[in-house]
Amino acid sequence: MKNPYDVIVRPLVTEKTAKLAETHKYTFEVKQGVNKIEVKQAVEELFKVNVTKVNIINVRKKERKVGKYAGLRAAVKKAIITLAEGQTLDVFEV
Repeated sequence: MKNPYDVIVRPLVTEKTAKLAETHKYTFEVKQGVNKIEVKQAVEELFKVNVTKVNIINVRKKERKVGKYAGLRAAVKKAIITLAEGQTLDVFEV
């Protein structure tokens, strides 16, 4: 098993993820190359909660321009975690 800190990069806190948090769904950025099982084990070990479902989204890299310079925004992998009924994560509380 991998170290949980090598799987989860950071929690993603936006207006959209805050709305999802009301339905016990929390979003994290995870490392490339991890699978749903590794994400589930990492979240359960770090936060001591029961994960019922994991959805993974691969976000492609996008072109970004600043003035005359063009580059690419990095590709990221997101995981949406669904917790068991009645459980919450304090990371997302405002």
